[in-house]
Amino acid sequence: MLSIHLHNIIIFAHHGIYEEEKLLGNEFELNITIKHSPQRLPVKHLEDTVDYIAVYELVKKRMAVPTSLLETLATEIAQQILAQFSLAETVFISIRKLYPPVSQLNGSVGVSFDLKRNSVKEL
Repeated sequence: MLSIHLHNIIIFAHHGIYEEEKLLGNEFELNITIKHSPQRLPVKHLEDTVDYIAVYELVKKRMAVPTSLLETLATEIAQQILAQFSLAETVFISIRKLYPPVSQLNGSVGVSFDLKRNSVKEL
C-alpha cells in the first residue's frame, strides 16, 4: 500500500456555526493521507499514483465554501477524493480550527475521518 500525504496545510476560510466565524473567518490546518495499491512497481508515472497537487486543488476549492460543521467538511472532502481519484482506496483527513471562538480555550479544536472506498455511501 502506497500512502500520499498532505501535511499541515493551512487555509483561511469562513467555517463555523456562529455569525462572527462566518464573517471574520479563521485558519484551518488539514492533514490528509490517501492510500492506494500501485498496479506496477516502481511507480514511475503520475498516472500510476494519486496527484497530491490535484488533491490540494480539490481541498482548496471545497474549503472556499462556507460550512457550519467541520464534520461536514471532513466527510465531504473524503468522499470527493474517492470520487475523483479512482486509484484511492482509503482517505484519512483531519481538520483543526486553529483559533476557535471558545472563551479561555488555549488550543485548537478539530475532527478526523477515515473512509474506505468499499464503505462509501451517501452520508
